[in-house]
Amino acid sequence: MRRPATASLLALCAAGSLAACAGEPDTPGDVRVQAGSQDVTARPTQYCLDGEGQRYDVTPPLVEVSPDTAITLTVPERIAERGWQVQVFDESLQEVIGEVDVPAGTESFAEISSSDVVPPAFYLVVVEDKGGDCGEFTGAWPIGFLRAGGQLPG
Repeated sequence: MRRPATASLLALCAAGSLAACAGEPDTPGDVRVQAGSQDVTARPTQYCLDGEGQRYDVTPPLVEVSPDTAITLTVPERIAERGWQVQVFDESLQEVIGEVDVPAGTESFAEISSSDVVPPAFYLVVVEDKGGDCGEFTGAWPIGFLRAGGQLPG
């Protein structure tokens, strides 16, 4: 016998699932990446969930772009509310090349072009602002970009 959705939600609340009662998702959500005609999602490599730092075994998406391609990054609403930034890394995700702060409350950021970064292969990493339940540990969503003449390791 199927129970109505409200009855199921009440059962979860009674069982002690506070996240379900508060309407909080139990996953961090994905970041949407749009570049030219491409529209992909990036899953997090790490995130603070229920006060504990979580690491995820994911492969960042790779987006092949032409020079001067506009890049739009869109984050889940709760990431936008906390605040976030875009960190620019080299082709091996080892060296930070630059950082762009995104105003708190902003869900979509479209002020980056594929030609704004000098090396033809690079990563943009969406990073949630610090200071949540996990302190210095924050969410991170890396996305690889490749212009003509570039190569990412692996």
